[in-house]
Amino acid sequence: MNVKKDFPILKREVNGKPLIYLDSAATSQKPKAVIDSLTYYYENYNANTHRGIHTLSEEATDAFEKAREKVAKFINAERIEEIIFVRNTTEAINGVMRGFAHDYLKKDNIILTTIMEHHSNIVPWQQLAKEKKAKLEFIDITNNGLLKMNEFDGKIKNAKLLAITHCSNVLGTINPLKEMIKKAHKYAIPVIVDAAQSVPHMKVDVQDLDVDFLAFSGHKMLAPTGAGVLYVKRKYLDRMQPFLFGGNMIKEVHKDYASWNELPWKFEAGTSDIADVIGLGAAIDYLEKIGMNNVRDHEKELIKYALEKLSNVEDLEIYGPTNPNLKGGVISFNIKGIHPHDVSEILNSEGIAIRSGHACAQPLLKRLGVAAIARASFYIYNTKSDVDALVKGLEKVKKVLKK
Repeated sequence: MNVKKDFPILKREVNGKPLIYLDSAATSQKPKAVIDSLTYYYENYNANTHRGIHTLSEEATDAFEKAREKVAKFINAERIEEIIFVRNTTEAINGVMRGFAHDYLKKDNIILTTIMEHHSNIVPWQQLAKEKKAKLEFIDITNNGLLKMNEFDGKIKNAKLLAITHCSNVLGTINPLKEMIKKAHKYAIPVIVDAAQSVPHMKVDVQDLDVDFLAFSGHKMLAPTGAGVLYVKRKYLDRMQPFLFGGNMIKEVHKDYASWNELPWKFEAGTSDIADVIGLGAAIDYLEKIGMNNVRDHEKELIKYALEKLSNVEDLEIYGPTNPNLKGGVISFNIKGIHPHDVSEILNSEGIAIRSGHACAQPLLKRLGVAAIARASFYIYNTKSDVDALVKGLEKVKKVLKK
């Protein structure tokens, strides 16, 4: 797969070197088709949605709602109203916490999560547990970065809510989500899934998984920043309360009370990120043309190649599974005796962009016994030559800092 020509930013140079972008787990680059969709909106039918009967507003509303239909089809939602537009995964998870779990959880109830979660799927539950006097418990991992399923089996029966990542943003671990959801539902436990690192990279079918709530961000899947998605299974929509108020989520307002709009607009307060949602629709068109199975196959091949090449770099430790079938497009690592920030800085001098730091997963890094990691993350526009450049860059890092 060679689609680099579709991404204008990948033509630029950084520090006099061709840009090699290996930070897609933080945010992906955008193809020209997505960028053009934004320009076309602003140049031709820029207007607010659901608020006017003039031509521009009707065209904007139509494009906005067509994007909702594309999202629903992309993740195989049963109904269009199960798709709620938010800004990002973090807002989506907070929406579930405030709109559903706040009333659902009682004192001493257990919220079960994992040690590999992003902060956005830990901190909201910490805050809710504190507020409701509930308990937050964690499932540990094995030394090779897989969940301890025997521990999960022991804890799930006592839980009231399960909040879990589909794919770790540090380890790349793809969790056995369908199996875990089935076990949770055996005890009538609702499941909230952080799919920020899975929906962009593999086929995710919410009906096949039987997931209750699922959150992901457009900006990690070729779309603009500002467009995120919260999927809510229909049976939970009526139980869920709005978590933002005002604007389009209102049906009627009186001096002493208000009533809410129909689904899904009941949960979409104020002016939405209209252009970015339309851009998300364009990103889905682009990914659908490639095929999500092809996206996944490309990344597995790339991860396999990268793991082989990186294994030849002395003093380099890789975290998480080394089986490409169990791993998303993420490789986190450290070089003995060298801080990840220094690794990132020297790689940047070679035009190579990676992530360094705690990657918004400090409990996991503490479990791994490190304060920070370096992370290379891959997507459809990366090639084996990018991996070769990374390995060459790491050898330069060692040469410069291990004199």
